[in-house]
Amino acid sequence: MRVALFPGSFDPFTNGHLDVVRRGTALFDHIIIALGNNSSKQRYLPVEQMIGMIEEVFRDEPRVSVEAYKGLTADFARERNARFLLRGLRNTTDFEYENTIAQANRHVNPALETVFLITSPPLAAISSTIIREIHRFGGNVDDFVPFKLAAPQG
Repeated sequence: MRVALFPGSFDPFTNGHLDVVRRGTALFDHIIIALGNNSSKQRYLPVEQMIGMIEEVFRDEPRVSVEAYKGLTADFARERNARFLLRGLRNTTDFEYENTIAQANRHVNPALETVFLITSPPLAAISSTIIREIHRFGGNVDDFVPFKLAAPQG
């Protein structure tokens, strides 16, 4: 069985992420959307809330599951018998960043292959960072996320 891990902070999960997962289901038997804890980032939305929202998006797709994890992505992939990491690339800057991470993951887990999918052009400008900023200041983000985000608190 070809199991892929799609790791990220997903804060929030975007339509670009959704596109990568949907396209990934043509390549893999099972995809685990893995919400990692990035020690260099403070979350905007709680992990538990995001897991529930992503699970709802994929409620009719049994080949996609959602989990939170701590620690190294390569170790979590090994624990889940995932031999592939699925990653989306929007641009060359993403490639430089992701290539470095892929090499490190391969060092930690030599059986792990990283598979890159190029983001669909209409979604390439979407980033979680931009969506957070728009949302934080009361802007409408409905075109960028596959669920409704509650109005920001504060």
